[in-house]
Amino acid sequence: MTIDYSKHSDGLVPAIVQDAQTKTVLMLGYMNAAAVAKTQETQKVTFFSRSKNRLWTKGEESGHFLELVSLAVDCDKDALLIKANPVGPTCHTGSDSCWDEENRPSYGFLSALEDVIANRKNNPTDKSYVASLFAKGINKIAQKVGEEAVETVIEAKDSNSELFLNESADLLFHLLILLQAKGHSLQDVVDVLERRK
Repeated sequence: MTIDYSKHSDGLVPAIVQDAQTKTVLMLGYMNAAAVAKTQETQKVTFFSRSKNRLWTKGEESGHFLELVSLAVDCDKDALLIKANPVGPTCHTGSDSCWDEENRPSYGFLSALEDVIANRKNNPTDKSYVASLFAKGINKIAQKVGEEAVETVIEAKDSNSELFLNESADLLFHLLILLQAKGHSLQDVVDVLERRK
């Protein structure tokens, strides 16, 4: 890996730190050749602190280290992307990231859908199908998952992809509702699958 430190007058290159699991951008720091070497040697992300004018390992005082997973240089060879596993919050303010964003896994639309389901559970309205299921209780929600599972199996045996995909969407939607009803999330299921690998 070749890094061109000469492109910056101070010999420092920007280093973006991203959570290796969640992909959340955690912080921006600056590194020189010595910081990169120490990071690779210790497997703990180390920067050159412009305010302290020395090498600084993130977490050296707080214990909130950034454990190195990978380090990549950009196409111009003058910026770094570091993927790391954070040990505790990253920002000195106590926030997960320096942009005050919660560092949690995101599954795109499915995470947004989980948020909508949680909102309908916690703020029910008479017009909400989801709220009506929560009002009927766990047995009704579980029954709906069973019904959708059977309908998905039936459509899987035929050749109509549109019907199969629609039933699969219904099954996944109702499973997300059941997970919420049981106090769990999609992440809890992912955690089980990751432990099995």
